[in-house]
Amino acid sequence: MLFQGKSLSAELLDDGIVEFKFDAEGSVNKFDQATFEEYIAVVNAINNCSEAKGVLVTSGKSAFIVGADITEFLETFKQPEEALIPWVKKASDVFDSFEDIQLPTIAAVNGFALGGGCEMTLACDFRIADTSASIGLPEVKLGLMPGFGGTVRLPRLIGADNAIEWMSTGKAHKPAQAMAVGLLDAVVEPEQLRPAAIKMLKDAIAGKLDWRAKRQPKLEPLKLSPTETVMTFNTCKGMIAAKAGKHYPAPMLTVNTIEAAAGLDRAGAMALENQGFAKLAKTDAATAQIGLFMADQVIKGKAKKAAKTATKSVERAAVLGAGIMGGGIAYQSASKGTPIVMKDINNNALDLGLTTAAGLLSKQVERGRMDAKKMAKVLNNISPTLSYDSVKDADIVVEAVVENPNVKAAVLAEVESQVADDAIVASNTSTISIDLLAESVKRKDKFCGMHFFNPVHKMPLVEVIRGKETSDETVATVVAYAAKMGKSPIVVNDCPGFYVNRVLFPYFAGFSQLILEGADFTAVDKVMEKQFGWPMGPAYLLDVVGIDTADHCTGVMSAGFPTRMKKIENDPVSLLYREQRFGQKNGAGFYDHGKDKRGRPTKLPAEKAYELFASVANDKQEFSADEIIARLMIPMVNEVVRCLEEGVVDTAAEADMGLIYGLGFPPFRGGPIRYLETLGLDKFIEMADKYAHLGEIYQVTDGMREMAASGKSYFNTDVKTA
Repeated sequence: MLFQGKSLSAELLDDGIVEFKFDAEGSVNKFDQATFEEYIAVVNAINNCSEAKGVLVTSGKSAFIVGADITEFLETFKQPEEALIPWVKKASDVFDSFEDIQLPTIAAVNGFALGGGCEMTLACDFRIADTSASIGLPEVKLGLMPGFGGTVRLPRLIGADNAIEWMSTGKAHKPAQAMAVGLLDAVVEPEQLRPAAIKMLKDAIAGKLDWRAKRQPKLEPLKLSPTETVMTFNTCKGMIAAKAGKHYPAPMLTVNTIEAAAGLDRAGAMALENQGFAKLAKTDAATAQIGLFMADQVIKGKAKKAAKTATKSVERAAVLGAGIMGGGIAYQSASKGTPIVMKDINNNALDLGLTTAAGLLSKQVERGRMDAKKMAKVLNNISPTLSYDSVKDADIVVEAVVENPNVKAAVLAEVESQVADDAIVASNTSTISIDLLAESVKRKDKFCGMHFFNPVHKMPLVEVIRGKETSDETVATVVAYAAKMGKSPIVVNDCPGFYVNRVLFPYFAGFSQLILEGADFTAVDKVMEKQFGWPMGPAYLLDVVGIDTADHCTGVMSAGFPTRMKKIENDPVSLLYREQRFGQKNGAGFYDHGKDKRGRPTKLPAEKAYELFASVANDKQEFSADEIIARLMIPMVNEVVRCLEEGVVDTAAEADMGLIYGLGFPPFRGGPIRYLETLGLDKFIEMADKYAHLGEIYQVTDGMREMAASGKSYFNTDVKTA
């Protein structure tokens, strides 16, 4: 054994082959500071071994290397930019030193080779992968660019245009795709990976393969003519500007770095990469996106824990109601392998539910993501029925009937009498109190809320709502089932609106008040979309949600929080509702909705909406972008903080991910709490105090003032007061 560490080892095998193995003590291989120290030791050991003739890089895990240890990043990135450059240079120098070993090298790639894992393969002369591999540079999804030589080596291996596409999208690629662009030298079945890699390495040692010729392009400037250079980079910049926009600086800086380094050798190009990486590491977007990654890991970790602790596994499900939501739930469960009964009282509704599922599956087939055989299997997993007979054996029943407490109560009582005593009954409701609905069931410990978001197949979030008497076992089982469906579940305690809708309606209230003060709703939408980064401004979002739905929910929230969320007099939403302008669903709301010649949806500001608002609002008034953002975001952030303090949602990470996944909160801002802390608690309080006279939704909590005074962070502080 040439070297044996906690994560890495180097062993001299037969025929002068050194096996450089990544096999960390944890579940996956990743690059952290300790691993880099061992990496240096391995390179030295190989260089000092006179018998070594070639190097085989392998993994002892099911995945090759998943990348860098993100948990170290946020703390490291607190350093000034000038300190980060030598930090990342030290890491990239290690990869350079491996690439400079005067022996042929080959990476045998199995499973994920992402980020630093992909860059490890790039430092090798040859790359061979098995069919399980997934290779890519996803750093852009963290607001970063590759930092261990990815921007230098990948363009020189697969061409600048291909490399930019890989890095600017952050997509992981299958082996066939990677081989097609020239990244891989061979793809084999898993059982053939090691022998095939050894054979290729022996051929290189014997001179049958020219490893020096494979390495040389990575050490030199990019081979592009002046015309190719202009065309390649200008085209890529145009595409990136259109897709990424100003809020995501990483893709554009990546392409600018590759362009600037095109005429440089490895040392010069690497220096530019070090600088670019350090620059991006200091951006708010990187802090936010790394925070999101870690928050997502919190949610996934809790779901895995739930699956382990739950004594009951959902093997067969049922959904009551075959409408849009019921059909979507049935599709999602069936497509992820859990058979589901879809019950309704109407044959037409069942046909609609099946048609919805079939339509979604057909799109998957059209896009090549599924074959007809798989589609048929998924559809066979959905059993439509008019009778409770097929529901009796379900492990969980999700009620998804009309959003009316009386109707839901009757259905819940009925279904409970039809299922086994240990079956879980859950209600898909967006606002109705779970404790209120629990009054209609006998086994309250087996009852909870399971709030899916529309459209079910697209929206990742599921709120699992715990009632006062819901058991931990029930919560764990439902969380595990939601994760099995491919969703990201967060557990929230019962309250009006639960979590997502509770914090959304103060945002809408701030918007309504602006309209009454003379703001143009299109101007507000433009600011919140283009400048703040929401996928939809508040007026457009209300149209999509449904003006009738929003008006109903406003009433629920007003009843639940009568002082803070009392209904606004002459509320624009209510005005539209009374005129039966229900939004996108009937083509008339804030906007008039239609379709263009190609069948694509269109929206135009509705003159009727302007007329209605003119009768109750002040004269037209222009508001600055900063004021519009403040007037809408202060109420939302304040309510998020209240939800944390009251224990409605457990952690800041879940609070952030709830709005990212449930509402499309701009990812580059990292969620409401990350946005609050990036802005600074003191600055936010100062801003909110300016508007405190407008009502309770603008008034910060005493808890926030205490947090600001103590300099604490919501991400590592338990702020529950109830």
